[in-house]
Amino acid sequence: MSQDIISDALNMIMNAKKSGKKEVAIARYSKFLLEILNIAKKAGYIEKCEIDEKEKKLIVHIGELNECRAIKPRFFVMVPEIEKYIRRYLPARNFGIIIVSTSKGLLTHEEAQEKKIGGSLIAYFY
Repeated sequence: MSQDIISDALNMIMNAKKSGKKEVAIARYSKFLLEILNIAKKAGYIEKCEIDEKEKKLIVHIGELNECRAIKPRFFVMVPEIEKYIRRYLPARNFGIIIVSTSKGLLTHEEAQEKKIGGSLIAYFY
């Protein structure tokens, strides 16, 4: 296991999806990961995520997900450059989201473009 909690969790979700499972238990999680999963839940890629207090694990129920990955290195982008990374990471226009960490918190790439805020690319889902 690496030191990157986000990358590890998204890889575990993808491995569970590829093996046909509907849920996965993640042992290491953070508030940052929970925020990323909440954005994915709003977009429909994750059905729900809940914390099991007794076992101290995060249970993620997978929804309509084709792929999710962490973006490494975490590129810092300005608003005009976001389009270039949309073409790089997403398979088609209006299909999927890129999560951007901005000064206003975590946003999807569409919200960041609307608010004209740049930031650091974190992950993508489609």
